[in-house]
Amino acid sequence: MGRYNLAPQRVQSHATALLSAGRLATPPPWYPILSQIPPSAILSRPALQRSQRPGSKPGKKSRLFKPLRLNYEEDRLRWEYFNDHPWELAKPRVVLEDEGRDGEKYDWSVPLDHSLRRPKMGSLSEEGIELDQEWDRTAESQAGRPINGEAVVQRTNYLLKHSSGHTHSTASAQALSEFARLRHYQETTLRVAREEAQSTGAFFGAGPNEVGMKLEDVQYEKWRKWAREQVEALRQLQGSAYTGNEAETLESAAEVREGLQEVAGSVPGSKRGQEARGGAAVHA
Repeated sequence: MGRYNLAPQRVQSHATALLSAGRLATPPPWYPILSQIPPSAILSRPALQRSQRPGSKPGKKSRLFKPLRLNYEEDRLRWEYFNDHPWELAKPRVVLEDEGRDGEKYDWSVPLDHSLRRPKMGSLSEEGIELDQEWDRTAESQAGRPINGEAVVQRTNYLLKHSSGHTHSTASAQALSEFARLRHYQETTLRVAREEAQSTGAFFGAGPNEVGMKLEDVQYEKWRKWAREQVEALRQLQGSAYTGNEAETLESAAEVREGLQEVAGSVPGSKRGQEARGGAAVHA
């Protein structure tokens, strides 16, 4: 088939020529069919043509199956907050939930410092609702809501979406002020309680930071001991690499210097020196 032109349109004519010349003893099974129904399309595979569009690169991977990047408004608010308050990430957090959907029960329309805003007993609103009882019901329903850096992010996002008079800066400032007021109250309460307990004779053990520093000091001392042993072993290895020839050479050089010092006084300080008259010769 290498020297024959087997284009689909000329297959039947070539088969006829081979039969006439006696190259084929019997016609192929497809010969009568091809005589009645000639091929109307090119059966050979065309060469692949690369795309000539500007900017197209050969071998560039398709993005058809690449997942899309999901962006949420909370991500930007979260990055801004923790970038300005990085130590908030060092505080321990409780990630345990009751049913896995606790976040849907949190009402972020309630201020973060709601626990510090309890109205006076018996105060009424314009509609005649007792505000103290309403406050108790809200506090009971939102008792499990954690107040941390993530709460600031969710509170800011709620103010941006549901308050028309808030901009990004004002919403963030309001959420931060509520969070700072509550955090200041909690830290003050703990400090006062500790001082009161100590004034009555109570004592407290080492905190987590002090325990961590002690454990770090122990490991550091172990490392210093190990490093000192390694340095001593390296020095001994370097000292044992020298042979005894160097020591003998140093001893002979010291003896020559001592001999020169003994006869240095009998040699005049001239270029010609003094002629040797018996005794041991002196080599400069």
